[in-house]
Amino acid sequence: MSQRDEYKRTIVYGDTALAYLKKNELAAYPRNYELWYAYSAGFNHALNKALNDILGKKGTISPDEAQSVYTRFLCPNRLGDRIDSVGSKLSGEIGDVIEIVAESLKTANNYADSLDGVAEELTEAHTREEFAHVIADIVNETRRAAAVNRELEGQLKKSREQISSLQESLDAIRFESLTDELTTLANRRHFDETIGRAIVNASETNEPLALLLTDIDHFKKFNDTYGHQTGDHVLRLVGLSVKQNIKGQDVACRYGGEEFAVILPRTSLQQAFSVAEHIRKSVMCKELVKRSTGENLGRITISIGVSAFQPGDNDSMLIGRADAALYAAKRGGRNMVRCEMDDDSDTAVA
Repeated sequence: MSQRDEYKRTIVYGDTALAYLKKNELAAYPRNYELWYAYSAGFNHALNKALNDILGKKGTISPDEAQSVYTRFLCPNRLGDRIDSVGSKLSGEIGDVIEIVAESLKTANNYADSLDGVAEELTEAHTREEFAHVIADIVNETRRAAAVNRELEGQLKKSREQISSLQESLDAIRFESLTDELTTLANRRHFDETIGRAIVNASETNEPLALLLTDIDHFKKFNDTYGHQTGDHVLRLVGLSVKQNIKGQDVACRYGGEEFAVILPRTSLQQAFSVAEHIRKSVMCKELVKRSTGENLGRITISIGVSAFQPGDNDSMLIGRADAALYAAKRGGRNMVRCEMDDDSDTAVA
């Protein structure tokens, strides 16, 4: 997307956010502006649902309600607090395991000392009764050591289960931090991390790498006409179409508001064009019906730009050519795939 287009898009979000602030008579504090900007951009599905629920019931939202939604979904420390909490619990469990191991070693040492004492008693025993007494001591010490070990084993098992559960929590937090909640595709952060690694790998292995950039045609008009909830449904539909037409090695991401990106390792430009065409046709074939009214909303279409890795490319260069191809598709009439073939991306792969 060009700088000019990015400017226009973000200004629309900003203007819409200000309109919501005025409508709800909320002070234009940075947190309130961020709340409505995020709502207008539609990135955070859970936030939009929370605000829509309040607005649907009351028509407006109070400052306290706005602050509550902001804290739940946008507070910068929310994810960090969760990581800190899980990390603290994990450290505690590891500390418990260390104590259990130390206790087990102490028990083993005590048992060894007891056996040394019994060994001395054996050398001094001469009668049946004395031998029986020594053997009874051995049995008792063994039982005590076994009981302690069983208790420690039980504690260790619980700690292992706790650590496993905490590790799953950390994995879930990491997944959440890299996943777009609305579409369940990878988010922009994941894209930024993955595209760099993919380029390095393509450089080192000389294997092909392709990139798709996708934009929903006339999405703003559709969103303004039918509302954010229907717009969210469109985004999910496109995300599903993308997901259903890629392979396991490919990485599909929500790149921007209504933009999607697909990183295609070990894929040539020609193969990437074929993938893009499958995605485009899959979206175009789906007919939208509003569930609440049964109203037929027609079909949506997408435009796609395709680029392929070239030696010496960095992520900006690869993305830039895909972006140029995407806007060539837009200029060409939309609902089409364009590949980087020349400077103006005017020719698609046949």
